[in-house]
Amino acid sequence: MKIKITGIGSYIPEKRISNTDFSNHTFLNEDGTPFGYANEVVIKKFKGITGIEHRRYAEDQYNSSDLAFFASQKAIENAAIDPETIDYIIFAHNFGDVKCGTIQSDMLPSLATRVKNKLQIKNPKCVAYDILFGCPGWIEGVLQANAFIKSGMAKRCLVIGSETLSRVVDDHDRDSMIYSDGAGASIIEASDDESGLLSYESATYAMDEANYLFFGKSYNPDLDPDTRYIKMHGRKIYEFALSNVPTAMKSCLEKSGLAIDDVKKILIHQANEKMDEAIIQRFYKLYDKAVPKDIMPMSIHDLGNSSVATVPTLFDLLVNNQIKDQKINKGDILLFASVGAGMNINAFVYRY
Repeated sequence: MKIKITGIGSYIPEKRISNTDFSNHTFLNEDGTPFGYANEVVIKKFKGITGIEHRRYAEDQYNSSDLAFFASQKAIENAAIDPETIDYIIFAHNFGDVKCGTIQSDMLPSLATRVKNKLQIKNPKCVAYDILFGCPGWIEGVLQANAFIKSGMAKRCLVIGSETLSRVVDDHDRDSMIYSDGAGASIIEASDDESGLLSYESATYAMDEANYLFFGKSYNPDLDPDTRYIKMHGRKIYEFALSNVPTAMKSCLEKSGLAIDDVKKILIHQANEKMDEAIIQRFYKLYDKAVPKDIMPMSIHDLGNSSVATVPTLFDLLVNNQIKDQKINKGDILLFASVGAGMNINAFVYRY
């Protein structure tokens, strides 16, 4: 038995923030000292490294669970199912609902429970829970759905990835320009044909790598040091990803029994354009192969890094032919992969 994605949906906020919107920000070094150059230089360097030109922020009245609800509605409609037949709602996020203008995370009740309530699912045997797995959370949710369905515990799961990172960033940290908001949702069911999940890989590195992403104080020493924001050791994450993600992808592909030339598209977490390109180059180098043209669809240029939402949103855009010069066909082999806080890495091979 295999599982497959029978419905996909996403919610991309309409609020579009351009790089130039950061021109008047006061960016500081970690020690609170100002940069020795203008914001225009900061923004130019940022664009060259990340590839990001724009990102999306959630509308003020919406929280992460709202974005997830909108994406879930689309996935349910796309799958043409009765939501009362969903056995599990698995919601991947990192920071809960953070209301606009506040600093406190709200996860009571769970965001999965909130989505179930918004969907008005009456069935008490539809179990709703959240997972915290960093940016690879949606992929991990798919792997959990796979386990539930294969074990007979479920027939149908709703797996969601949603985040409002714009509400947990330090405005004085230039890394804040990376993050964005959005949601992606998917219906997962057993596959009765050749399509579906063929193999997977998942791992947590927590000895030296556990705190590469963390909550820390603002770089502005005048702000409350007890108010925390998302922070990262960017260089360490970059080096970790380049060393470990390609080998995890290779291990995953080998488990599927397929060859590297069978892979038609790689859907990788939209973290940083240069990092993603380097990961793909290292991956193909393991096979002494050149990277094929158009193998890696990208959405980061316009949507930024929305953490758990990037991969399902990317898949939704790809399925609906909304990424320029990118297309998938029935039977194509796709490789999904992600890396993030934990440090966690996961991947799965999928026949579309």
